[in-house]
Amino acid sequence: MALVVICGQPCSGKSTAALCLAEALKESDSKLTTRIIDETSFHLNRNQSYANMPAEKNLRGVLRSEVDRSVSRDSIVIVDSLNSIKGYRYELWCLARAAGIRYCVLFCDVEESPCRNWNQQRRDKEEASYEDAIFEDLVRRFERPDRRNRWDSPLFELYPYRDGIQKCSSVIVDAVSHLTKTLNSKTRDVKILQPTIATQTARFSEANSLYELDKATQEVMSSIVEAQSQALGGPLNGITLGQDLPTLNSSRPVGLPELRRLRRTFIKLTSQTSLSGRPPPSDSESAKRMFVDYLNRELGTA
Repeated sequence: MALVVICGQPCSGKSTAALCLAEALKESDSKLTTRIIDETSFHLNRNQSYANMPAEKNLRGVLRSEVDRSVSRDSIVIVDSLNSIKGYRYELWCLARAAGIRYCVLFCDVEESPCRNWNQQRRDKEEASYEDAIFEDLVRRFERPDRRNRWDSPLFELYPYRDGIQKCSSVIVDAVSHLTKTLNSKTRDVKILQPTIATQTARFSEANSLYELDKATQEVMSSIVEAQSQALGGPLNGITLGQDLPTLNSSRPVGLPELRRLRRTFIKLTSQTSLSGRPPPSDSESAKRMFVDYLNRELGTA
C-alpha cells in the first residue's frame, strides 16, 4: 500500500515520529497492517553499525532487503533509520515504484545542537546513544531531503525540538491522509508509483530464453563435434547426445561451419516463433531436444 521513509539527523526524534505515525494509522483503520523496520528489529548496535563504511553499507543492505521483502499493496512499511544518503533514499523509492505503491518521506528537521544534547541525555540515562566520533561523522555526512527530488516527494517536515512531538500531530495527520486516502481519478491528488521496465523484475522466459537457447544449442554442437572426432572416420549414423535427447541420425560427417550455420538458422527461427506468440522452449533440455529434431530434419534432406 505504501512505503514511508523516516529521515533525520541522529537523535532527532525519528523513532518517536515513527511510533506516532504507526499509532495514527491504526486509529484511522484498525484493519490496516503497519510495520516499522529499524536497526533494533535485527538487534543491531548503532555504534557497531556506523563504525565504518563497510559496516554502514551492510546495515543499509540489511534494511533494504527487508523492505524489499515487506512492501506490498496490503500494508504500510515505515523505515525508521537515518536514511541520510539521498542515493539510498532513491533506492527505497525504486522499491516502492517496483511494487506499485504510494511513497512519502517524513523528515524530522532538528538542528545539530539539540541532537547532540539529546544524544548526551541518552548517554546519561544509560540508553542507546552514539559515540561522539560517530555522531559527528553522521552529522557531517547528512544530506537533507529536497522535495524537488522525486525520491524525496511528497515530503512531510516535522520540527520535534521546536514544536514538540505532540504539536507535530497535524503533519502526521496529513501524512496519514496521503497514505490512506482513496485515489481521486480526476484530481490525481494522491500519487501511486507505477512500475517501469527499469524497476520490474523480468520473467525468466522473457529475460533469459535467448541466452538459454544459445547455451543449449552450443552444448549440442560441441557434443556432435566430440562424437565425430571419436568416430575417427567410422559410421556416424545414430550419434547419442544425451540420456533424454533424441539420437542424431546422420550418415555423413557434418563440418563445424555447417553446424554453425544450422545453429544460427535454428535460433533465428525459434526467436521469430516466440515473437509471433508461440512460447519459447521452457528449459535447456527442451531447447536441446528441439535443436536435435531440427538437425535430423535438415541433415536428413541434405
